Amino acid sequence: MTSTGSHPTPGWFDISTPDASRSRRFYQELFGWTVNVIDETYALVGGDNDRPAGGIGQAGPGSPYTGIVVYFTVDDAEAARARAESLGGSPVLEPRPTPLGRIAVFADPDGNHVGLVSR
Repeated sequence: MTSTGSHPTPGWFDISTPDASRSRRFYQELFGWTVNVIDETYALVGGDNDRPAGGIGQAGPGSPYTGIVVYFTVDDAEAARARAESLGGSPVLEPRPTPLGRIAVFADPDGNHVGLVSR
């Protein structure tokens, strides 16, 4: 599993919550983040020079997780997720394309959700 550097580093975060509007207000007031609401289910937040650093999304009945997930930048999200599963991780979110790149989420052996993004 390689990244755009020598080791995977955090490249994005996602907060999935049952009350996205409340969470957007909370983090905007806490950190002074810029919030760009895409639609009623997702907003881009934070970052320097108006470049978002993460997002806050509305969790619904079909959401794969709630809470915060840090996405690590890797060369190939599918290959990295397969490696994680071979090491004892379990799938949470199948690889899929997004405007950010291909993303996937797995749970590590302790149940922590970890994201992968390949650009």
